[in-house]
Amino acid sequence: MSPDKRKSGNPATQADIDLTVKQQREQKRQEKLAEYQKQIARRKRSKVVWWVVGATAALAVVAVVVASFVFAPAPAPSYQAGGSTGREIEGVQTFQNRSDHVQGSVTYDQTPPAGGPHNPVWLNCGVYTEPQPNENAVHALEHGAVWITYDPSRVDAAGIDALKAVMPSTYALLSPYPGMDTPVAVSAWNHQLKVDDPTDPRITEFFTEYWRSQNAPEPTAPCTGGVDGPGKD
Repeated sequence: MSPDKRKSGNPATQADIDLTVKQQREQKRQEKLAEYQKQIARRKRSKVVWWVVGATAALAVVAVVVASFVFAPAPAPSYQAGGSTGREIEGVQTFQNRSDHVQGSVTYDQTPPAGGPHNPVWLNCGVYTEPQPNENAVHALEHGAVWITYDPSRVDAAGIDALKAVMPSTYALLSPYPGMDTPVAVSAWNHQLKVDDPTDPRITEFFTEYWRSQNAPEPTAPCTGGVDGPGKD
């Protein structure tokens, strides 16, 4: 017989039996209530966890998007080919150089050279971490490129970055040139600017005036397909 149906002829005993049944019912009720509260608590924790996971994922996406803008490389400056206007830029020197092709080394009138006899193969445009042969670099100038050279003993990494920042994506060279009489020199065919500061605004002006100038002997010739010098970045 189940406890709920137990009976006794003795009133006192019956009272004890009834009390025990009530206690059991109350205990079961409390157990059900406790289990229900646990379920509610689990649901709340699950919602919190999913909210935290969702919020974290959303923040991660936002961080990636922001980082893509913050750390994306700056676009290369844009200059107009053949944009020479004849304007004067303070400090720019002008020369008259030959443009014939020769074999072997050449003694140039300028240091670094801004034109003159040169090797039949041009230096491919780009950034170099080592000095380049004059004869190949001058051929790139013949094609309308601008050559930035710097004395590595006087221009630090920040200065080199500043020089890179003014370079267009093509028809430009950058390389160290030890022993110059100036920290930085910017050369185009028959034109040259020497400055002390890699952030000098005249460097940008020089590119604006002389980059791919129509006054170069071969302004439509390529700046690729030649030879890579040592230390090509």
